[in-house]
Amino acid sequence: MAKLNINGKHIDIEVDGATPLLWVLREQLGLTGTKYSCGIGLCGACTVHIDGKAVRSCLVPVSTLSASKAIVTIEALSADNNHPIQQAWKTLDVPQCGYCQSGMIMAAAALLKTNAQPSDADIDANITNICRCGTFNRVRRGIHLAADINKRGRS
Repeated sequence: MAKLNINGKHIDIEVDGATPLLWVLREQLGLTGTKYSCGIGLCGACTVHIDGKAVRSCLVPVSTLSASKAIVTIEALSADNNHPIQQAWKTLDVPQCGYCQSGMIMAAAALLKTNAQPSDADIDANITNICRCGTFNRVRRGIHLAADINKRGRS
């Protein structure tokens, strides 16, 4: 039995401890916003937040988690889907196919939590998610726009 804190809810789930968090989210809990792509932690499509940090959920065995660790998926990034990153993505039409975007958004949101005004070099160093459509320039612009939205919101 695993005891998890997912999107602010305490959940008890019967699952083998070696099961990656990705599969618990998608298969057991129906939270399909977290995407499966490579399964080996390279692409970032499965990125979620664990205690505020961007983590690739395909690499996290459920046995390493506890109810004290706050897991947040794309479904709970913002109650009204209006997080500054989501606003910027919509404004700039960042995604092409969109498959990788939930992981990209989660990685970008985590970056902005620790660096409110990231440089291009900061974005390149921290957003290592892979987009097969090649929207990296729009992702960078989106992160800068989200930083500006955040800044205006605090003014």
